[in-house]
Amino acid sequence: MAVKQRFPRRAAVVACNGGCRAEACDYGCVGCRICESVCRFEAVTLNDFGVAEVDGSRCMACGLCVRECPRQIISIHSAENPIVVKCSNRDAAKDARKACAVSCLGCGICQKVCPAGAARVEENLSHIDEELCLSCGQCAVKCPHGAIYDLRGVLTPER
Repeated sequence: MAVKQRFPRRAAVVACNGGCRAEACDYGCVGCRICESVCRFEAVTLNDFGVAEVDGSRCMACGLCVRECPRQIISIHSAENPIVVKCSNRDAAKDARKACAVSCLGCGICQKVCPAGAARVEENLSHIDEELCLSCGQCAVKCPHGAIYDLRGVLTPER
């Protein structure tokens, strides 16, 4: 199905990278497929990790998946900004690491290296302010745990 894109381009993104063990993480994707079933544009599928993944070229940012996600880990973001936090775990570092090998631990490195002041850590979790973000990718490159990355696969490996 051909999808007519709108500008400025927006798309859904899932704040889970698939490194968690669903039984250990209270924040990650559980692979329930609700988002997949409500998507009219066939933009949401489960990846090899059993985690919802959005094809940004098909997504129309209608928000149905956002509203229906039982874990509330899907959001709409500016597709022009490919740098995203793919984690939603707000547990303290020790517990977050037990639940997920690639969990954000709230270490603050992203905040320190961001030249625009767009990255900040709140409740043990990194957040990127899209209004301030320059898409330079320094936060993604420097993230020691792989919780922040480039959706294009340019600055960080595609996952």
